[in-house]
Amino acid sequence: MNSQYLLFADEALTLVHDAQGGIRHHPGVVPPDVAAEWLAALLPLVPWRSERRPMYDRIVDVPRLMSSVSLADPDRPPCIDAALAAVQSVASAPYTRAGLNLYRDGRDSVALHNDRVHDLAPGQPIAIVSLGAPRDMLIKPKRGGSAHRICLEAGSVLVMSHASQFTHDHGIPKTAARVGARVSVAFRVRLG
Repeated sequence: MNSQYLLFADEALTLVHDAQGGIRHHPGVVPPDVAAEWLAALLPLVPWRSERRPMYDRIVDVPRLMSSVSLADPDRPPCIDAALAAVQSVASAPYTRAGLNLYRDGRDSVALHNDRVHDLAPGQPIAIVSLGAPRDMLIKPKRGGSAHRICLEAGSVLVMSHASQFTHDHGIPKTAARVGARVSVAFRVRLG
């Protein structure tokens, strides 16, 4: 059974509880007009790349475009700093990198997965700012049970604890609905 959350308030919602803060959704952290400005700025500035990965017995295109920005890079887009400030207001941490994903339309997605923790600082959160068209995220316990489906609106921040990467998978499913571009900006504390 899926739990679907429709949020109309600006209150944070805890989806998963754990000792490190679990998984929390913070709607309305960034005003919609500001989120739209950041999206418009990032699309042409970021060096987007496509990748191919092995899947079963063949090589397939990754169904989204990606990029990564060091927060120490003096040439990073200015809106990355503004997005970081927004994230710090709900999930303070010594973030070092921003990973960006561009979902061009409803055909772009990311399968259920957990973040690779081998190069993440233990105990530090992962915080994702959503820009552009709303998209659903699925959050599913690894040991079975009900999945959560949450709509990530522009300007919302989803915060996942380091511990939640061992207990839950998350992903952005494809959709047949006509949707515009969405960029996720995921802030992480990388080791080294």
